[in-house]
Amino acid sequence: MFWFMDMKGMCFLPVFLVIWSSSTFIVSYIIALFEHDLGFILPYISEIGAEPPESCIFGLMTVITACAGMATMYARYKFVEKLNETAGGVPPALNQAAFWIGMLSCLGMCFVATFQETTIIQVHDAGAILFFVSGVLYTILQSIISYKAFPYGCSLALCRVRTGMATMAFLAVPPISIRPFLSLQDNVFHLVSAVSEWIVVFSFIFFFFTYIHDFKVSFLSLWWE
Repeated sequence: MFWFMDMKGMCFLPVFLVIWSSSTFIVSYIIALFEHDLGFILPYISEIGAEPPESCIFGLMTVITACAGMATMYARYKFVEKLNETAGGVPPALNQAAFWIGMLSCLGMCFVATFQETTIIQVHDAGAILFFVSGVLYTILQSIISYKAFPYGCSLALCRVRTGMATMAFLAVPPISIRPFLSLQDNVFHLVSAVSEWIVVFSFIFFFFTYIHDFKVSFLSLWWE
């Protein structure tokens, strides 16, 4: 029997993930803004959770986001696995690779949440690299899976949307990598790097938003086939 008993209800996972993760960044940013802890109007994401009290909120909400991400990725993995049993087209190794790379991204998120940049910067940066690189690879692999599963997994338009968001995230990663080499006077480059960081994160969020359609419609249809 398939892992889920209530297929239609699985759309709750990406809905919760999108709302909760967006709230994590917005709430932490607002608190940091009122506490005057931000050096720039548009800071790096890690800076909105660097100082208490926002660091406590950011850490807790980010860990919950990571757990929700793991649950959503596992649901997506099982969906593709079930889809493959009825339609084929997606190599099992590709599905497994995407799943485990996604897990690494969530692990990196936990490191970022628990090791703020003002405490152990080396672990924080390592977690951030793991999160961004693994996250981008996950979106790329899932975009490939979407095309291979078409027309059974999702529509062609949705495949293109996912590819667009994965491409946007991929292109935004290089500007993030220049941050360690910037001085405090490089305001323009800091802004570009920070904007790129926000683009990558919200590309991830909206990528998961596209799962809502799959979980709401496709799970139920697969269950009855």
